[in-house]
Amino acid sequence: MTIKTTSTADAIRKEIVLRAAPARVWQALSNTAQFGAWFGAELRGEFVAGSTIEGKVSYQGKDLAMKLMVERVEADRLIAFRWHPFAVDPTVDYEQEPTTLVELAIAPVPGGTLLTVTESGFDRVPEARRARAFEMNSGGWAQQLDNIAQYVGA
Repeated sequence: MTIKTTSTADAIRKEIVLRAAPARVWQALSNTAQFGAWFGAELRGEFVAGSTIEGKVSYQGKDLAMKLMVERVEADRLIAFRWHPFAVDPTVDYEQEPTTLVELAIAPVPGGTLLTVTESGFDRVPEARRARAFEMNSGGWAQQLDNIAQYVGA
């Protein structure tokens, strides 16, 4: 499976063709238990516009708080949420920082489903941590696309 990356200074964009039906991919994205299973997080809540999904994710052996503020859900096509990128230092109050916007979009293609992940808004992340957040999330999304591909059996 090939991951295509096209990024700018402000946004990460990655695409992968999953060898799974769009309905299967949508279930893996829109069901928080399934999302958490491939993402490696324990999540509470639902992907509903205006809701907040909270939980924890493990990073370097530590459980870290994770919060997704759901902005938009277009059934069978798109989930968009905001979060604090690379929020891994438990001594920092990331709530005082701007968020980035993550968009997970799917479209049917011959032989499966095109999944496009776009994370934008890095130009608003505090300069002291912007480059590192961008670098870590770019690598993180590559890993997560591999994870979902395995999860949906692609």
